[in-house]
Amino acid sequence: MPYNGPSRSVGRPGVWVALSAAGLGLIALSGCGSSHQVAGGGGADRPADRARRVAAAWDGSAASAAWRAGYYPMGESVQLPRGGLSGPADKRAYRDRNVVLRGKLPGTGPKDGRVKWAGGQSLTRPLTGAGESFKSLAGTGARARDARDRSKPQLTVTGVKLGEMTLATSRGPATVPAWLFTLDGYASPLKQAAAVPSKRPQPPIRPAQGMPGYPVDRLVRIAADARSVAVIALHGVCDQGASVDVLETRGSVVLSASTKGDGHDGNCTKQARMQRVTVKLQRPLGDRALLDAHTGRPVPYKGLRGVTPSRS
Repeated sequence: MPYNGPSRSVGRPGVWVALSAAGLGLIALSGCGSSHQVAGGGGADRPADRARRVAAAWDGSAASAAWRAGYYPMGESVQLPRGGLSGPADKRAYRDRNVVLRGKLPGTGPKDGRVKWAGGQSLTRPLTGAGESFKSLAGTGARARDARDRSKPQLTVTGVKLGEMTLATSRGPATVPAWLFTLDGYASPLKQAAAVPSKRPQPPIRPAQGMPGYPVDRLVRIAADARSVAVIALHGVCDQGASVDVLETRGSVVLSASTKGDGHDGNCTKQARMQRVTVKLQRPLGDRALLDAHTGRPVPYKGLRGVTPSRS
């Protein structure tokens, strides 16, 4: 299978993000000018060679077949009402998960539902119940004491029913079963995907040994035409930022994150900074596996939750 040479991608100017409190665990992993070392010893992997090995291991493998046959969301599992939330108070309530229920949730619903793709392909997957879905939205807002505290911004759910939504997946856009939450003051519902994702396949290659840089932290967006992807890459506070190389084959897209040169003299604090990087592709992603060269695994979708804009 022929390979295209890696092409350089750079981050959008000014698009920087920093670790929030929820992501502080990453800080201990990094230092200025340092490289991520994977346990296990052995010689260091060169980035270009490693990307080719990852692609060769995945293309035509059982893991690749499982990836193409499964249901793996690569977009937000929650879709806000049409037009978004109406003001700062409602946005804060959603962010803080202060969501309260007026009425009752549906009883026992169907255990399974069908995920459907274009061309007639479909997959039956277990469904989460309405109660479990509501709790994931509500958090502490589900508690009665919060419902009585009018000083906190709240979103009020007035009705819940099973419906459908469109969601980006590893196999392209899919129509998936979803719980539709009617919100007080909104004409269209908030939707949350109900289908349980497939178990991720075991990667056919081990993590890299001594490869410089860090794994790609997360996927945050696939462009509408699928010809570019936005990811979060890590770098130290004293280097010159992150960059991501891409190697495309017929069956996979391998991303290799690295840090730009460290021009800092003297001591530097051990902190990780996160940078949003847009990677352009030579052709649409399609059902090709989006892989991280460091780990040899698919890049996980996490969106931007837990990430806040940096002032630097």
